[in-house]
Amino acid sequence: RSWGSVRCCCYEGCCLAPNRSFSWHSWPCSGTGKMPKTIVIDARAHMLGRLASVVAKQILSGYQIVIVRCEEISISGGLVRQKMKYERFLRKKHNTNPQRAGVWHYRAPSRIFWRTVRGMVPHKTPRGAAALERLKCFEGVPPPYDKVKRLVVPDALQVLRLQHGH
Repeated sequence: RSWGSVRCCCYEGCCLAPNRSFSWHSWPCSGTGKMPKTIVIDARAHMLGRLASVVAKQILSGYQIVIVRCEEISISGGLVRQKMKYERFLRKKHNTNPQRAGVWHYRAPSRIFWRTVRGMVPHKTPRGAAALERLKCFEGVPPPYDKVKRLVVPDALQVLRLQHGH
C-alpha cells in the first residue's frame, strides 16, 4: 500500500529530506490522524491510465485530490491510432434510438481524465460516488492552487515508464 517516493513538481525533491522515501499513508499526515486537506498533483508528463489508477485508489481511501494541468497528460501509442480510437468512441450513439442523447462524450482533457478515473471506481455505489466528489480536475492551474506545492507521481511519469521512442 505504499506509493513510493513523492516529489515536488520541480523534480528537485526540495520538499523532501535527502534519501528518504515516504509511503502515501505516512505522508503528508499532520499527526492528528486526520486526512490531509487537499493534495494537488501536477499532471504534466504523466501517463493517463497509470495516473488515473493511483488517483482512483487514493480517492477511495478518503483523500481529497486535485489534478492540475490535465491538458499535458500523455497517452502512449501512436497519435493516429489514438485519434481513430477516440473518434470511434465519439460515434457511439443511443442503442435503440440514435436520435436520443446516448453517451456523453467529454472533450475537455480534465473531463476525459475524470471519466477515466470514474471507470476505475464503483461510481454507482454511495462509496464510489462520494469518492468521485473528492476528485477535482482542471486544465491549467487555477488561482486557489497556483500557490500550493504540486506533487508528481513517480509511478506514472512518462520518462520513468515509457521506453525511448514510444
